[in-house]
Amino acid sequence: MSMIKEMPGPALPCLDILAETPNVLRGLMCELSHEDASWKPAPDRFSVAEVLAHLSHAEGHCYRARVDRFLSETRPALEPDDAQMHLHLYRDADAEDAFDHFEDQRDTNVEFLRGLPAAAGDRVALHGEAGEITLSQMLHEWALHDLGHVRQIAELVRARKYLAGAGKLGEGYHLKP
Repeated sequence: MSMIKEMPGPALPCLDILAETPNVLRGLMCELSHEDASWKPAPDRFSVAEVLAHLSHAEGHCYRARVDRFLSETRPALEPDDAQMHLHLYRDADAEDAFDHFEDQRDTNVEFLRGLPAAAGDRVALHGEAGEITLSQMLHEWALHDLGHVRQIAELVRARKYLAGAGKLGEGYHLKP
């Protein structure tokens, strides 16, 4: 059975990876306790719970809001998203609540995006840093954002749950969660 997907007719890009992100995250978190999800490798680093809170916040307040503006306005001006501005929203986050909210929003967003014609990907906005961008380009950036945080959570899980248990076998791993 091939892991490579046959691409059907024209559709917006990146929707399959966006749809799979919650499943990937669920798999990474399947053995985490509440304490594990709240663990921070350093005071200036995120915990799994904080990453999930960030993903949940970005889903609605950044990505979905931008999609709606792409579709309802002509060449909307989009401000760059600055996660540092929202750190207060992520502190003391509950991983399960944040994940559930993220997953609900993501399911709704992917379903909505799958209903759009491929031509919607050509809609243009003016991004405060990047200049002129298309909806398709933003979908690719959304996938980049997801995958970066999947990697971040994977590193946190590796460091918290599995490194110590590997004993001497883990000594060769140089994790930077």
